[in-house]
This record gives sequence, structure tokens and C-alpha cells, in this order.
Amino acid sequence: MLAADVSGTPRVVAANAAAEQDGISIGETIADARAKSGSGADNLRGSLQVRAADPAADDVALRRLALWATRYTPAVAPFDEKSGADGLFLDIAGAAHLFGGEATLLADLGARLAQFGLPARLAVATTAGAAWALARFQASTTLLAAGEERAALAPLPVAALRLTPETLRTLRRLGFRRVGTLVDNPRAPFAARFERELLRRLDQALGHTGEPLTFIVPPPVYHSLRYLMEPVASQEAVVAIAQRLMRDIVHALTRDGVGARTLRLALYRVDGGTQMLDIGLTRPTRSAPHVARLIALKLERSGEISAETLDAGFGYEAVGLAVTTAERVDETQAELVDDGDAADAGERIDERCAELIDGLAQRLGPGSVQRLAPVASHLPERAETAFAANAEGAVWPAPDAARPRPLLLFAHAEPAEVTAQVPEGPPRRFRWRGVLHGVTKAQGPERIAAEWWRSGASAPTRDYYLVEDDAGRRFWLFREGLYARETADPRWFVHGLFA
Repeated sequence: MLAADVSGTPRVVAANAAAEQDGISIGETIADARAKSGSGADNLRGSLQVRAADPAADDVALRRLALWATRYTPAVAPFDEKSGADGLFLDIAGAAHLFGGEATLLADLGARLAQFGLPARLAVATTAGAAWALARFQASTTLLAAGEERAALAPLPVAALRLTPETLRTLRRLGFRRVGTLVDNPRAPFAARFERELLRRLDQALGHTGEPLTFIVPPPVYHSLRYLMEPVASQEAVVAIAQRLMRDIVHALTRDGVGARTLRLALYRVDGGTQMLDIGLTRPTRSAPHVARLIALKLERSGEISAETLDAGFGYEAVGLAVTTAERVDETQAELVDDGDAADAGERIDERCAELIDGLAQRLGPGSVQRLAPVASHLPERAETAFAANAEGAVWPAPDAARPRPLLLFAHAEPAEVTAQVPEGPPRRFRWRGVLHGVTKAQGPERIAAEWWRSGASAPTRDYYLVEDDAGRRFWLFREGLYARETADPRWFVHGLFA
């Protein structure tokens, strides 16, 4: 028996069959429960065992079970306090035929749960409320046909509607014991006497109004699942199966003119464990070999699934692949002969670049691969930002020959000692990092003032020069501060290097 403090009083929150046989019910105090079982102060050797409830551990276990249940359907929602119930809801619409029908699916589900030591009550109905009511208050497994909710719920107690304890006490005090008595009476008095909860739960169970459910994982756009005749345990076998699953999905992607942008690989172990891996792509794809390669890289990087430390237990008995995000793919004309079209060549380069980014992201982690995007700012150090390589960013403007920018821009400009013919003239020689460079060519200046709308608007003006030394190396230098107007001793810095 599990107990928890309710308003400062220890009460029963869960009881097994033996406790129920002693007349112990959920919600009563621990003192009353001990008195019923003969485990009071006068009987210290009683059989009643009380343990503290651990809701956090229960939530973790329920989530683990919900992930395992996605082997039957990707739409699995744990019932919780918000839904007024306990257990799991599986939306098997469109999935039951894969098991030979609803009865076969329920039989397989019940048998597997029994093997895990989890006896379960199962029911199938067109509404979540009716299915829970029948599973909770019917002794046998029930398959309810559409349209029979009213007749099936009528003989059940009002507790089958997932009502709060306060509402249940009020209904019993007024003489309402069965759901049928609520259905047969006018609704107006109930609406005036009770909160909206009563009629809402009744309408949800009868299918008169919808019931939103929070699924354990977002339902996929496309999904393929394969049950294996023999469990597999090697990474190569998992990748090969995933590639075949992707080939099955490609037909639907091609039909709808879309490609996979994010995918989820689900591995179901024989002992009930479930492992899920998410794969993100730089651009939508329909290539099964490319997806298989990314999955292989992901498995190698994950650590818990690798050739040396494959955590497969007794093996995986089912493997699922889901496309969680799909995006439109522009169709291209396939040519029999490559005519060297520049647009086609650019498209192929983009595809190869996207494949490279995907491979690096799976091996190094998505946050380790970044690209630069332009930012509207005059100051060079603020004119670009880094973002995830597989995300969409702003397009770089066409290069301006009058305003060259170095390939390597230092995060912080480095000081240099510069000699010029006149105070505001171009540099003739400069010393940087202890090396003296003679300047043979200089282009500039390009004047960049501080951005007045930002903090630090009083910063000195910069005059940038592109200079080439006697060895042919090119540097980007700037003089900070206008001579005689902003400072009497301007300073020089090296800000970047050209190729």
C-alpha cells in the first residue's frame, strides 16, 4: 500500500488486491486502513505494509512504458491528473490492421505486459473517455463498436467519468450512482449546480465533444515500422533495417512532393526498453543511403549504441523510422547527358555541402557545426553572427570591390606600430607581432564611424587600409581616432588578413 500526505493527513493513494480484499480503499486515512487489516498498535505483526508514494518515479516509469507502447502506434498519450485518469491512451486508428485487427492487437499488448509483470485492463472505444471507463470498471477486455457508448456507459458508476472527488461526493449525496441517470436527466440543472467539468467529461465520453491529448512524442508525418522475426543486436543490422524503412517512406514522400527534414529512429528491445534517436538534416532529402549514413554516424557518436558497447540487451525486436518534419522539394529535370549547366552544377554543390554538414553534425553534435550570416552593422566585428549550420540564415550580399573585407577577421583587433609619411596618410611600414613589414601598396582609407544608435557611440572613428607588404601578404589595418580632431596620438591596429 502506498501513502501520501493529503492536507496534512496520511492517506492511501494506491493499494494492491490483498489490501482491497481487507476493505481498504483509496482516499481513506492510514489509521483506518490499519484498523481494517488488524495492523494497529495491538497487532504489530500485521501483514499491512505501507510505503511512501513516489510520484516522480511513477511519472518516469509511465513515460518509459508509453515510449515502449509506440511500437503499436506512434500516437500514445499518458493519462495524468489533468485528464482525470491514469494509464495510457493509444490511438490505434489506422494501425490495428497491421496486427490483424483490434482484438489481435489487444491480445498481443496484454500478453507482453503480462510478461513484464504488469497486469493491465484494456478496452477499445471511439473516445478516450469511454475506453478508460470500460477498462477501469469492466472486468474483461472490451471492444466497443462506434455508436454504442451511451449503452455501454449507462450501467457504470459515475466515477467512470473521471470526476473530481468533490463532484463525486455531491452526485452521490443527490442520489446519482450510475452514468445512465445523468444521461437521462435534463442538462440545465447540472449546468447550474455543477462546474463545467461534469458535462464536459460526459460529452467527451459520449463523443459529443473532442478531448485534446498530449502525446508522449509528436505524431510523425510519415512512419514505417518493422517487426523482426529474430532480434538483432549489431549496429550494421540496425542501419540496414533503417535504410529499408526509409525506402518504404520514400514512395510517400515522392507522391506528396516533399522530403524528410527531421527523422526519429526508434529501437524496441525484447525486454521492453526503448531507445529513440533524432536526426536533423540541413535540407530535405529522399535519399535512403544518405539517411542510413547519418544514422550510422549518430549511433557511433551516441556512445550507448556502438560496435563495442551496443546496449541492445537480448536484441531489438522492432525498429521504427518516422519523418517528424517534411518540407517541399523542388522537382528537377533529370538529363540523360550532363550539359554542364551552371545552375545544375550549383545545385549539386549545394547538395554535397548539405550532406557534408549533416555528416559533421551527427559526428560532432549539432551545436558544433556553425556557419556565418550577415548582420546589418557598419562595424566589421558586428557585421556577422554564427548560427547552426542546418538552419536557414540571411543571404550574404554580393562583394563590393570598393569595400574589400578580409577572409580572416580577428575577434579582437591587435595593436601595431605604424610609420606614415604624414599623420593622416597611409602606412609605409608597420611592426606587428614583433615582425617589421614594409608596405609596397596601400588602398584606402575607408572611414567607419561609431554607430550612434548603439552604446559606445562616442568611440573614435576608424580609417581602414588594405596594405600589401614586400612579401606579397595583405593586411587590413585601421587608424583609430581622427588626427587633431579626436586625438593627438592616433593608434593603429591589425584587424584581419587577406589570402
